[in-house]
Amino acid sequence: MKQRIVSGSLFFLLLLLATSCGHKAGETCEKMATYFTYPSEYDASGVRRIPITTPVGNFEVWTQRFGTNPKVKILLLHGGPAMTHEYMECFELPFLKEGYEFYQYDQLGSYYSDQPTDSSLWTTERFVEEVEQVRKAIGADSSNFIVLGNSWGGILAMEYALKYQKNLKALIVANMMASAPEYGKYAAEVLAQQMDVAVLKEIRALEVAKDFSNPRYMELLIPHYYKQHICRLPKWPDGLNRAMKHVNGTIYTLMQGPSEFGISGRLAQWDIRTRLPEITVPTLMIGAKHDTMDPKAMEAQSKMVKNGQYLYCPNGSHLAMWDDQTVFMEGVISFINKTTQNK
Repeated sequence: MKQRIVSGSLFFLLLLLATSCGHKAGETCEKMATYFTYPSEYDASGVRRIPITTPVGNFEVWTQRFGTNPKVKILLLHGGPAMTHEYMECFELPFLKEGYEFYQYDQLGSYYSDQPTDSSLWTTERFVEEVEQVRKAIGADSSNFIVLGNSWGGILAMEYALKYQKNLKALIVANMMASAPEYGKYAAEVLAQQMDVAVLKEIRALEVAKDFSNPRYMELLIPHYYKQHICRLPKWPDGLNRAMKHVNGTIYTLMQGPSEFGISGRLAQWDIRTRLPEITVPTLMIGAKHDTMDPKAMEAQSKMVKNGQYLYCPNGSHLAMWDDQTVFMEGVISFINKTTQNK
């Protein structure tokens, strides 16, 4: 069974707790001890495999709980589809500092969860039902449940809100337009035009030939697209590298297509722009200057939902939580605290 080592951020906070309890009043230490006290179904590191029922059988998905806070229960939805929670480890220390209760989670098919091979499972509708089952398992409800989705996780978050809004306190959509065709159009008409002409020509030739397994395809895309629009840090974070290594390529290709450079899989025609006004819970839309998603479209989405706000990351890309981290985290935390009156 695959296991994840307890993160450095959690270790740091536990170390801080251990050292501070020798110097501070017992009340503070008691609160901290309660914060890290979980029911018996969680192991010592907060990991719990949650049973999921699907039309083709029963499976388990990997989750990891951090903290106890009846006012704030956040479920993090990773992108892909079929990436992993690992690139979202950057939320751990900031959220722990705020005293949130939050959950890392690998969706069905992703590395730490069960990986069935029935392709009928890989639909947005089925994933929405999975999120609802996870919500029930963690005991969240409309008084405290916040879904934060990035990229594909943003699609899943918006779709979940459209069906199960009654169970949500708030919604956070990071770096995901509400229209896959418009996302593809932005990649082709704006971002592709910023590439070196010769590089773009070679990429397009490989795409026309459907030669996606050719190592040259990613050799071109990584420096000329991914490092410009996915994550702009000179050295990619370890969590992102692990998530890239652990991606389930079969599911990713089936739903997204061969790469982040546009979209051509099952999600290619996904578009819910006309339904955004149905979302009435407090909603934060996050855009970034260098993102694969048009930041102007992200801002427009914040005005299309009934109770929306917009956060712009001027130095960020698709993973602005990493490459514009201060702006991103401060904006997200401010939204959560105001929405939940956590502070």
